[in-house]
Amino acid sequence: MSACDDAFDPRGRRRCRPRRSPSREPPGASADASPAASPTPARPSCCWSATRLAPRLPGATTAQAVYGDHDAVRRALDGVPTVFMVSASESRDRVDQHRAFVDAAAAAGVEHLVYTSFVGAAPDATFTLVRDHWATEEHIRSSGMRFTILRDNLYADFVPGLVGDDDVLRGPAGDGRVAVVAQDDIADAAAAVLADPDPDAHAGRTYDLTGPEAPTLHEVAAVLSAATGRKIAYHPETVAEAYRSRASSGAPDWQVDAWVSTYTAIANGELAAVSDAVPLLTRRPATSLADLLNRAAER
Repeated sequence: MSACDDAFDPRGRRRCRPRRSPSREPPGASADASPAASPTPARPSCCWSATRLAPRLPGATTAQAVYGDHDAVRRALDGVPTVFMVSASESRDRVDQHRAFVDAAAAAGVEHLVYTSFVGAAPDATFTLVRDHWATEEHIRSSGMRFTILRDNLYADFVPGLVGDDDVLRGPAGDGRVAVVAQDDIADAAAAVLADPDPDAHAGRTYDLTGPEAPTLHEVAAVLSAATGRKIAYHPETVAEAYRSRASSGAPDWQVDAWVSTYTAIANGELAAVSDAVPLLTRRPATSLADLLNRAAER
């Protein structure tokens, strides 16, 4: 097994995406293969894709299941009261996979489902993959289980990877703003919800998880320049330019649409809102992009 998953970034480049421990990775719209953890004091458990390696945690048990396998998921979650459902990797049938998992969780008697979604989840969201999250949220709401929705913004951790080999960040985002959020902030917020001793404290709640500010991509380029010592620039592509520059990737049309719409959602202001949910849940300030990059440089 390799140490990474083959993945594309929104620029259409094939990249090796490092595998991370699921205890620190509740991914959002561009997630890896889908884990669902159920950290309860009585019975820690983890339902994990067969292609991924579950961590060895004291007092924990593991089970293998893919989201679309209703019976396997139901067996894995039998007797587990709280489930952390991380959204599956993007695919044409992702909503079907999610619905099968939610149905299996309900059939297993799960009481509380915590789901990682994406900010602005709506049937008409500009970012095409976000529509999957809206459909999943609606299915969760109709399941009869208590639920909590964690809507992540774009990962701040992935921002350096959007820069091309020529030190230019390209995309049709115009002068729009994006409240990128650190993955560790998402993980800590999720842990706070899951570990809360009051089972009703977060029931029925939806939290937008964002960074403390919403820079433009021009400002992002300046932060990257300061952190790396390189002169990084942002080129606001037209939509037509964005499709042409990603045409050679060989990816299916729906995937290219998703990449381009990541940026047009920024241009339309759909990722600009800054929330106080991270400090509210974690009891510490949210991490800025500059702080994230500086900490990474110190490691």
